[in-house]
Amino acid sequence: MSFIIYPAIDIRGGKCVRLFQGDYAQETVYADSPVEMAKRWVEQGAAWVHLVDLDGAKEGKPANAELIKEIAKSVSVPVQVGGGIRTEEQIADYLDAGVARVIVGTAAIEDEPFTKRILQAYGDKIAIGLDCRNGLVATRGWLTTTDVQATELAKRLVSYGAETFIYTDIARDGTMTGPNVEEIAGLAVATGKSVIASGGVSKLDDLLALFAHTADGVSGAIVGKALYTDAFTLDEALRQMGERE
Repeated sequence: MSFIIYPAIDIRGGKCVRLFQGDYAQETVYADSPVEMAKRWVEQGAAWVHLVDLDGAKEGKPANAELIKEIAKSVSVPVQVGGGIRTEEQIADYLDAGVARVIVGTAAIEDEPFTKRILQAYGDKIAIGLDCRNGLVATRGWLTTTDVQATELAKRLVSYGAETFIYTDIARDGTMTGPNVEEIAGLAVATGKSVIASGGVSKLDDLLALFAHTADGVSGAIVGKALYTDAFTLDEALRQMGERE
């Protein structure tokens, strides 16, 4: 299994932004054009791009879909998309438009028959987004925390056909305090599936700590703020991964 770095483009109001700990009131705008930002990451060597419709996550339905489809058509690498995706029609719409993988979060937790259906229909084109606070799953744009344990839910979803999980530790997202490597690797081992880490990567050592668990099933990391604030460059990160493979 290879380890992929996913530059993150979080879209709100048509712009590329970052939130602090998922708080919609604590926003930093990094670029006016998410399309140009996606192209920039690809030029710098990105093998995938990670897109989040923040307005969609909050509203419960895609809000920046046309912009996201434009990005998918504008770049030469696959893109994955999350945020407000709750129906099969929305999934099909994105996949038909050239999106390679659709991330389902809230709907996966709140409607398991739906999740079972989409996993059977679309297989590895679906990633399950597990957004967690203290090991418990949060939903609806991180506004609601459930009493569902992430590992138990993930194991159940594997039985339905889940192949890829995206694990976000909300307490660390946008804080650059380091990812929760133990939880992420533990989820990969417990499920036997691919887990992409999201939230908290602040320096190259954080990436290397995750990279060390590739054999356990940690297959990549979504990196946002660290790249936007030049904590390290994508080129530096890719070279580090290459040297260690």
